[in-house]
This record gives sequence, C-alpha cells and structure tokens, in this order.
Amino acid sequence: MPKALSYLPILSLLLGLVGCATPSANPILIKPSASSSASTPTEVRAASTERVANTGYLSRPAVQAYAQEVAQSRNLPPREVRALLAQAKRLPAAIRLMSPPDPSKPRAPKNWASYRNNFVEPIRINGGKAFMQEHKAALAEAEQRYGVPSNITAAIIGVETLYGQYMGNYRVLDAITTLAFDYPDPNRPDRTEMFQNQLADLIELDYQGKVDATRQLGSFAGAMGIPQFMPTSIKLWAVASEPGQQRIDLETDVNDAILSVGNFLKQHGWIAGLPVFAPVQLPAGAGDLVDGGLTPTMDWPELKALGAKLAPGAMLGTWSNYPLGVINLPLPQQDTVLYRTATPNFFALTQYNRSYFYATAVADLAAALVE
Repeated sequence: MPKALSYLPILSLLLGLVGCATPSANPILIKPSASSSASTPTEVRAASTERVANTGYLSRPAVQAYAQEVAQSRNLPPREVRALLAQAKRLPAAIRLMSPPDPSKPRAPKNWASYRNNFVEPIRINGGKAFMQEHKAALAEAEQRYGVPSNITAAIIGVETLYGQYMGNYRVLDAITTLAFDYPDPNRPDRTEMFQNQLADLIELDYQGKVDATRQLGSFAGAMGIPQFMPTSIKLWAVASEPGQQRIDLETDVNDAILSVGNFLKQHGWIAGLPVFAPVQLPAGAGDLVDGGLTPTMDWPELKALGAKLAPGAMLGTWSNYPLGVINLPLPQQDTVLYRTATPNFFALTQYNRSYFYATAVADLAAALVE
C-alpha cells in the first residue's frame, strides 16, 4: 500500500493523535499481561531496593509529590513509579504541536473542504477497501458484537494510522510526561489534569506488564497502536480477539485493534442500526440550531416544528426516535457553512476525537469505502 507521507503533518496538527511520518521502528512493544500464568508484575520487573535518584522530571518537587500520590492511589510500589518518571525526557515536539496559536497572528478560518480532502481521498479509499477485504472476518465479528459497521471501524483506522502504517515514533512516556507537567497552554488546567491521569494509567499498565513504557512508541500526544488508543482507553476499552488470550496487542494484531475500536464506540453510545446522519433538510437559519456541544439536545418533532423536513426521497427511520443535533462545517472559500443533522452515532464518533470535522470525515470515508 503506498505511503502518503505528504498527508501526515496535517494529520498530526488537526487530530492531535498521529505523531509520525514513518512506521514504528520496533512495533512489538506490548508485553505479556501480568495476569499470565508465566509472569506477574514482580517477575516482569525484578524487585529492587536501590534508591532512585531525583533526576530528570523526578528532580521537580511537584513530580515527586505526584509519584507518591500515584503509588498510593494505584497501590503501586513507589520505587517503580519513581523509576519510570526519572527516565522520562522532555519532548519539545509535544510542546510545539500542542501550543496554542499565537494570538498576535491571524488565524486561518476552519475549512471543512480542506480537512475532508486530507482523508476522503484515493489512497485511504483504496487502502480501506483492501483493508476491509483482508480483515473481513474480524470486522464482521466486531459488527456482530458491538453493532458498529465494518466500514466505520475501517474508516477510523484509516484516518488514525492509514490502516496501521503510521503509528508514531515518539516514546509515549516522554510525550505524556511532558504534557502532564509542561503543558504549553496555562489556560488549560483541564488538559494538564487529563495528561496526569493518562500518565498514571500508563504507569499502572507498565507495572501490570501490559505496556512497556520505557520502549513504547506512539504519537506526540501519547496515542498508541493501530487505533491510536491513549493509556486510559487501553485500560478500559481494549479487548482481545481470542478467548483466553493473555495479552492485547494493538500494534501487530489487527483483530485486537478492530474489536477494540468497536468496543470503544459501543461504550461511548454507538447504537446499532442508526445512521451517522439523518436525511433531513434543515430550514434557513440552521446555524441558530448549532450549540457546538458533543451531545445531541434536540429531537425530530422539535426540528420539524422549526421548519426541518425530510430530504427529497427520504423516509422516516428509527433515527427519528433518538436525540438529534445540528452540526456546522464551515466552507470559507464558498463563504458558506454546510449543516448536517447528526444522530447519537455521530456524537459517539466525537468521543474518539472531539471534533465535528473528525467525526464527519470518518463518516464520509466510511461511505466511500462501500461505494
């Protein structure tokens, strides 16, 4: 499959997930699960009483306090927590790519057409069709278990990593520690808190033997594997494809990745049988119906009362029984805005990446994969 190198910087900036332009140099990095009969956390890492020096990030009193808190709250050996944090290195790329725009410089307007063209394009469409054919059985299993259509799962993987070709080449320990303690926007304490929670989950996964945090590569934001899961997503929603499987491998086992994407979407509100968008023709002034949120707050009777009607040739479906939301997709070159009526499944996609553009690109690529 050809490698679309020219698209990857755009991916990194727009999604905040993909952080590389080349495949992982050493993809087999997820260690056997700590629940394996062959290994336990103490066997994976030999116990040591050697003192951990306060070097690197651990030289900061705030990080030392954080290490103690994580050890206590997660019931982890303090030395193991401190040892990982002492190895973390500041990652300038993470700071640069997460920095807010310079307020003194004009900001380019959001452009749905430009964003869409980065993902709904021949390389991803042709690659996605081949991916669906090659992994037909796993995609069908995910659809049966979780109600997520095969083309939706394939589209997410296509947008995230070009079907597993580009998973990131930054050490996630460095990326997440950097963003946990040096997040470049002081006005976003919520992001600092989020990355500190992700770091705690990474440390816990490392101790359990599920991720080797000293070697694991990923994006500049710390996302990992074929589906670009963050540590918390691995901990909560990653699933194994085989009964009794001792480890979940999101980097080399495509079946695990496919099922994990399906499980994530189901746990975040995906409803089997619903389309992503409802076939609705919105009234003039549809922009007033957009609240910018990530939860649908309207319904079909309400929209109809405001002047919405079914699109030509469309019929009412089960979507009309669920909450709906109107989303906006700016087209500045045409000096207009495209509006669509989104179902709960659209908003489930935004839980993967909190962006109307992202969720719509996934839906449009998914549609292209079955044309």
